[in-house]
Amino acid sequence: MAPAPALSPRAVPVGPHVLANDRPLALIAGPCQMESRDHALEVADALAAIAGAADMPLIFKTSFDKANRTSLSGARGVGMAAALPVLAEIRETLGCAVLTDVHEAGQCAAVAEAVDVLQIPAFLCRQTDLLVAAARTGAVVNVKKGQFLAPWDMVNVVAKLDQSGDGKVLVTERGASFGYNTLVTDMRGLPLMARQTGCPVVFDATHSVQQPGGQGGASGGQREFAPVLARAAVAVGVAAVFIETHPDPDRAPSDGPAMIALRDMPAVLEVLGALDRVAKANPVCL
Repeated sequence: MAPAPALSPRAVPVGPHVLANDRPLALIAGPCQMESRDHALEVADALAAIAGAADMPLIFKTSFDKANRTSLSGARGVGMAAALPVLAEIRETLGCAVLTDVHEAGQCAAVAEAVDVLQIPAFLCRQTDLLVAAARTGAVVNVKKGQFLAPWDMVNVVAKLDQSGDGKVLVTERGASFGYNTLVTDMRGLPLMARQTGCPVVFDATHSVQQPGGQGGASGGQREFAPVLARAAVAVGVAAVFIETHPDPDRAPSDGPAMIALRDMPAVLEVLGALDRVAKANPVCL
């Protein structure tokens, strides 16, 4: 496909921060799903300290509902009614931006009252009604590129959001389907999405090492490779890195095999911060 003309790069305000492909790296991090108020506050407080020490803007993430579990018995989270007050509390007490997923158009307005960023899951990235409803809230929208889409297909997704809202859009790479139970990341997609959408690009390091359905009744993952792919993406140049983390990933109710242990986050961020400074001083030009 011939390269499309480059669009002017966007700087998107997210809570107290501004995300852009040429600005210092931001961190989107938290547990896969909200397990309880105490657990969410514990992880958020730890991440605020870790990100602060790394001088990296933090957007805390967790999901109130994991609606695309492999099996009907898969844990899904505490639900929207229980989660929204906790998300609002984290935003208020820690002063960081907060992100969570939405799955239905009817959820968007209420969720946007409690968080800064509405995230569109990869499997739903072409659902027009959901995109329009999210954009109309005025919140930032982070849309994950479907595993079935090419990087340049995100132009159409972003156009739906732009035509329905005010252009506060982030786009996330989280791997592409390759054979069975496997995802791969084409690092060429990062600068291509930046060029063709103009949006800040996020790299999802932990979902990129997920093995969908890889454990039969649940998804597997190769968490040891999440820092490897994060290094590669940051070296290319991105606005933010998305990392799911947990105090004890092996006991997490969902996506444990792909999550990075909370105790390992300081060392991961130290390397990513150093790589980001080099990458931003020597940007990739297409």
